[in-house]
Amino acid sequence: MTSENTAEDLGPEPIGPSFENTRFDPDLTPFHYLAMQMAAQFGYSAELSVNRNLLQLLRLRVAQLNPCSYCLILHAAVATRIGVPSWLAAHLPSWRESGMFSPEERAALAYCEGLTSFDHQQFPTLHNELRRHFTEREIAEIAAVIVNMNVWTRLKLAQGATPMSTRD
Repeated sequence: MTSENTAEDLGPEPIGPSFENTRFDPDLTPFHYLAMQMAAQFGYSAELSVNRNLLQLLRLRVAQLNPCSYCLILHAAVATRIGVPSWLAAHLPSWRESGMFSPEERAALAYCEGLTSFDHQQFPTLHNELRRHFTEREIAEIAAVIVNMNVWTRLKLAQGATPMSTRD
């Protein structure tokens, strides 16, 4: 899975529904700013060495696992914009029962799920499988992307980021 898109090709955030923070304004503390700095380094527009499409699948998988409406809408739109086939993104929750994902993607998705769910018993095995396919730097980037997404899904849940209808 390759993509020639760069961060500049992505432009502004995808257009979709508006969101209302139903619990609190995240700008009341510096934490939102810190999360934005993390996103600049490991979010969808960051320039990393790991395949852009794979990283976007990992972002989308975290959003599915934690279910974050904001993140699901945003990262599904970004996946489409960078060339992830819609049928592949739609098939992501059942990746284990699929022959459409490469061994590298399968190792990264398993690692993503283990890190997101804090699977302490299986995590060493998941990490070792990832090492079969990726360099230490790539693993560090994959981990940072997953951790960043877990921060954002939890922040959006805490602030109550609720999609509002765009239909009249």
